[in-house]
Amino acid sequence: MVGLRTGLTRIRRMIKRMLPRTLFGRSLIIAITPIIVLQIIATYVFYERHWDTVADRMAKSLGGEIGMVIEALQATPDEADRRRFLEIAKRRMHLDIAYLPGERMDLSRARNSSMVPFGALEETLTDALRGRLVEPFRVDTRSLPDQVMIRVQLDDGVLRVVTRDKRVFSSTTYMFIVLMVGSSIILMTVAVIFLRNQMRPIHRLAKAADGFGKGREVADFRPSGAKEVRQAAHAFLRMRERIHRQITQRTEMLAGVSHDLRTPLTRMKLQLAMLGNGSEVSDLKSDVDEMERMVEGYLSFARGQDREPAVDIDLPNLLGEVVSDARRQGSAVDLRTEGPITIPVRPNALKRCITNLVENARRHAKTIVITARRTANAVEIAVDDDGPGIPVDEREAAFRPFHRLEGSRNRETGGSGLGLTIALDVARSHGGELTLGDAPSGGLRALVRLPV
Repeated sequence: MVGLRTGLTRIRRMIKRMLPRTLFGRSLIIAITPIIVLQIIATYVFYERHWDTVADRMAKSLGGEIGMVIEALQATPDEADRRRFLEIAKRRMHLDIAYLPGERMDLSRARNSSMVPFGALEETLTDALRGRLVEPFRVDTRSLPDQVMIRVQLDDGVLRVVTRDKRVFSSTTYMFIVLMVGSSIILMTVAVIFLRNQMRPIHRLAKAADGFGKGREVADFRPSGAKEVRQAAHAFLRMRERIHRQITQRTEMLAGVSHDLRTPLTRMKLQLAMLGNGSEVSDLKSDVDEMERMVEGYLSFARGQDREPAVDIDLPNLLGEVVSDARRQGSAVDLRTEGPITIPVRPNALKRCITNLVENARRHAKTIVITARRTANAVEIAVDDDGPGIPVDEREAAFRPFHRLEGSRNRETGGSGLGLTIALDVARSHGGELTLGDAPSGGLRALVRLPV
């Protein structure tokens, strides 16, 4: 029982591997398979009934006529009577009959009951002649075009009979095959055209969903196709609108919070400035500055979700701008790219993402290396440093908003806790991903992978 189940499982897996993986391929198999099965059944029935019946009867009719001629010749010893009879048989039976007295056949090549025919036509005709002739005979369908020659060895000569192959072969066989093949080709062509038209809306929907997942606007998308495909397209449009609305609401809410918080923070800073320079005042000023940095960081995080349109950019140029900004701040940054790379992205958002990664590396390392390369289906941007890195068990927590691995409140070493969060958010908004790993120099590697 276990062996049977294992065998069935292997068969199912083999069938799955053989079947096409696309919906178009599977639909095409569903449409074409019944046509092929029908043609096989029709062909089998045709050959079993039509070929065997019609061709056998036609061959037997010819064999009977030849048998009658042989009996008449054997019963007519006079040469003049034989010639006269052959003329009548030729005129009435539409046979080219010739009697060759004294000629002998090569009996080793003669077709009789013990010989095997070479083709379907010869096989049918030979079977019919075996039941009507006892003399050795030979069927030749190759020497004369469109004709059949039958040679029969008689006692005193050879009877040669030549007739059109239509006498023993029905031409409707070829017509039937041509009709079946032609109709099958037409039906399959129509099926392919209709299936392609049905698949086109699905491809457009998949392309629109993929573009939206990569942060690109799909303005020209319209629901089309079958009812079910239209329902899926309308559901996608409603989902896109809900996501846009949620992002807009969050951005507007954070902008309002920022506006409301900046006013009291400004008043607090003015009041603290009027209090002088005491230790308690210094602590309060530090708290106010920290609150202001948190508000700015939160707003920067929200701006990462704005609807900046995606455009094709020269990635090395954009990374060059990030490197120039970092070098002006005194950082040792090296840029390595593998040839020209053009990718559709939101430029400001991607620049903010890479800048945050460079800023994060600059706080803990002396040397930073940015590497960009294009693979078969993605663009990879790696930011490597020679710093202490991040332990493996803390890398996932590093992406949490306002989570700082460095416990001090010094912005130069701890930051606001939103740099990696914003970078991850930007990468995901482009349909990509940001991962942390080990750099070749021993520090941290931040790898941004964007699909193309």
